Amino acid sequence: MNILNDDRTMLAKSVRALLSKRSGSPDVRAATTTPDRFDRDLWTTLCEQIGVGGLLIDDEHGGAAGSLIDAAVVAEELGRMLTPSPMLGTACLAATLLAATTDDDARARLLPGIATGATVVSACLADECGRWSGARLGVQARLEHEWTLTGTAHYVLDAGAADTFVVLATNDGDPGLFEVGAHTPGVAVSDGGTLDPTRALYRVTFDDANARPIAAADPVRAVDHALSCATVLLAAEQVGAAARCLELTVDYTTSRTQFGRPIGSLQALAHRMADLHVLVESARAAAYVAAQSMTEHGASNPDVSVAKVWCSDAFGAVAADCVQLHGGIAITWEHDMHLFFKRAHASSLLFGSPGTHVAALAEDAGFSSELPPS
Repeated sequence: MNILNDDRTMLAKSVRALLSKRSGSPDVRAATTTPDRFDRDLWTTLCEQIGVGGLLIDDEHGGAAGSLIDAAVVAEELGRMLTPSPMLGTACLAATLLAATTDDDARARLLPGIATGATVVSACLADECGRWSGARLGVQARLEHEWTLTGTAHYVLDAGAADTFVVLATNDGDPGLFEVGAHTPGVAVSDGGTLDPTRALYRVTFDDANARPIAAADPVRAVDHALSCATVLLAAEQVGAAARCLELTVDYTTSRTQFGRPIGSLQALAHRMADLHVLVESARAAAYVAAQSMTEHGASNPDVSVAKVWCSDAFGAVAADCVQLHGGIAITWEHDMHLFFKRAHASSLLFGSPGTHVAALAEDAGFSSELPPS
């Protein structure tokens, strides 16, 4: 089976062509300073002209009914340019979470807006320590005359531009999903102060905020499914960013001369970049195998954790080496390499660190889940 068929190749080319015109380095830096922390006009164009917002939404709710592989193709292109967008947080995490519920009304109200790019929905799932799956829920739900939420959710994607929050909260120890309007009294959003300026994460605090329950047969299972989908897209995004790092480095080393010759022609540097190319391609294989596994089986599987670990480590290694190969220019504010370096470190911790996923793989294989001291 050819995972990247002609249709997906055309999808990648369409997204890349648009991003090359409207998401260059100056555009990315400008977008990070806006209140939304992304270019809303660009996101609307991506949704309306290419349909990226609805790739993981069924046609009944205005989506394209695409697969996770299709979404991974888009995520890889967004990662290449470090384009800030609601693709990961809204079009994947929130959309797949809503799709996994049994609440027809909530899906009918929220999914069409996500598909068109008109609505930004943020999922509040992580705890203060950065745990996503198995998080110690910091938001409590209470029912008196109506449902209210109190507590704080951490590391929330897209919260600064959100219209609606989908919150995992606990009521007398039982987890449940709730919908809260972003402008509901008692809801406060604050900047999470992240390392990566191209991906904003927020804290969302609820103080007796009115909420609407979302029906779900198994809220925790729905959350785990959504997290697995988002983890695959994050891996694809890391692949795109790592590939772009290497492209920039090859361009630099073939134009930068020393001792009368391009430094890229030096054997030591050429071999080093060849090794980075192997890392990028192996990471791409891991990401798309995970996307295919999720598409075929529709449930979390070890391939997802393998992709998270390998793509995080590969991107980190590529970014670090590319900084060295660029020399001092790479650590200046004007050069983009430091943005890739920051994205590499920040993205490795999103949706669980590599160590967390290694422990999960070990436990699934019947080994001790405790990692040896590093």
